[in-house]
Amino acid sequence: MGMLPKLKVMSLTDAAASRVKDIMANSEAPLVGVRVGVRNGGCAGMSYTMEYADSVKPGDEVIEDKGVTVLVDPKAVLFLLGTVMDFRSTKLASQFVFENPNQTSACGCGESVALTPASPEQAAAAAH
Repeated sequence: MGMLPKLKVMSLTDAAASRVKDIMANSEAPLVGVRVGVRNGGCAGMSYTMEYADSVKPGDEVIEDKGVTVLVDPKAVLFLLGTVMDFRSTKLASQFVFENPNQTSACGCGESVALTPASPEQAAAAAH
């Protein structure tokens, strides 16, 4: 039995990665990446938060994908396992969208989702 591969908490689409690169290129302060978290609130109980990250905090999960760095708040890791972060532009808005397999319900706006944390068993299964 070797070491299990580390489960990738999150991955990015090309569109999301290039948008993060744009954000970082246009930032006045040096950034290490963006930090994603979840907070209570929104019409379905949970909403995603995203902020500029100028440093890695202890406990952050660091995801390197397509040349960009995304930090995941330690409290959000279980909610985000297996999520794909995308960036979509519609007539109304350009925004990051999270395709989350743990999502149990989402309201129409897509901003607020009810999330069920992955159980350790699911996390173990996903790692195989």
